[in-house]
Amino acid sequence: MFVSFFPKPRLFFPSALLWTVAVMSFWYIFGREAGAAFGLPPLPPGTKPVAGASVFWSGPFLWFDIFFVVATGIFAAFWMVIAPHRWALWSILGSALIVFANYIQVEASVAINNWYGPFYNLIEAALSRSTPVTLAEFYGKIASLGGIVIIGVTLGVGTRFLVSHYIFRWRTAMNHYYMAHWDQLRTVEGASQRVQDDTMRFSTTMESLGINFIESIMTLIAFLPVLLRLSSDVTELPFFGHVPYALVVAVVIWSIFGTGFLALVGIRLPGLQFRNQRVEAAYRKELVHGEDSTERAQPQTVSELFSHIRRNYFRLYLNYVYFNLSRLFYLEVDNIFPYVVLAPNIVAGKITLGTMNQILNAFLQVRTSMQYLINSWTTIVELLSIYKRLRGLDASLQGEPLPKLDARFRDDPLETPW
Repeated sequence: MFVSFFPKPRLFFPSALLWTVAVMSFWYIFGREAGAAFGLPPLPPGTKPVAGASVFWSGPFLWFDIFFVVATGIFAAFWMVIAPHRWALWSILGSALIVFANYIQVEASVAINNWYGPFYNLIEAALSRSTPVTLAEFYGKIASLGGIVIIGVTLGVGTRFLVSHYIFRWRTAMNHYYMAHWDQLRTVEGASQRVQDDTMRFSTTMESLGINFIESIMTLIAFLPVLLRLSSDVTELPFFGHVPYALVVAVVIWSIFGTGFLALVGIRLPGLQFRNQRVEAAYRKELVHGEDSTERAQPQTVSELFSHIRRNYFRLYLNYVYFNLSRLFYLEVDNIFPYVVLAPNIVAGKITLGTMNQILNAFLQVRTSMQYLINSWTTIVELLSIYKRLRGLDASLQGEPLPKLDARFRDDPLETPW
């Protein structure tokens, strides 16, 4: 799955993580200020964030773009020299471009959040008649949102197009790799399905799941500082009183609780989904053999194989009942959670309408990014089951024992996976 597309994956991924940590640390300690030497200084402390499309060509933004390109170039050049790989341009530079494109999209969301404050304060002033507001001024505020939306939408569509090509290149690399070793793989149970169907499903699942994961990480990095800044207006939490950085504390604790709770509730689902693919594959294989031989796909055999499918689906349905019940209950409570957190400050009149909307939006962005596992759990379950099947192919190629779950199902397709 990985060696076909990435150079030396067992070293590449840890090195990418370490390089990312090192580069981000350097940026926050020294890098942001270094832009001043090139005429691109950071915003002075206390300056209000830019609430318009001009943020994308401001000095601090352009300096980060340059910094990112240089850091990526150094990392890519290192790997292309020490471990040349056919797919390096896509796997290394393509990955970096996808990350960067998602970063720009998230910055567009931050710019919209910064626009919320003055816009809703303008609405509050107009409704309360505390400050004169002209129609031209109101329409001007709406028009200023247009530039941000155009940039965000255009990048969103372009990123999806890029990701689609990136993922298909990954599938192509897997297909070429497995077919080059077909003589070793043809004896593996369901090898044809794994090479054709599972690589296709792996790539399409990664397309949706991977891009959402990157968006969640970028959103968390971009919006946590925003929420930290807005915490200066909210210093108290219900039942706890004064809490430093109250908004950040509340969203982190709530999201970690929800993620851990639902991961525990759905712990059996990956094994059941994997079992589902195995029994479906066994049934399909018998039917395919029945097309060529009258001795195969006999009623008794087909009935027994389909009973395995029926039994497994019923187990899966039962497990999804309590998982979906827990998930939907948590998400419904999650919708009102920020209002509960802000209640003391709203009732006391300590925040304006614009500030409240900025907080609610930033709160939503951070919660959604931290609840990635909750919102993607069903897709993650499917990806894990596909991974287990493709891992069986990799184990066969490397002369390793079959994964435990694969080996157990070889002997007993109905054995309880947990």
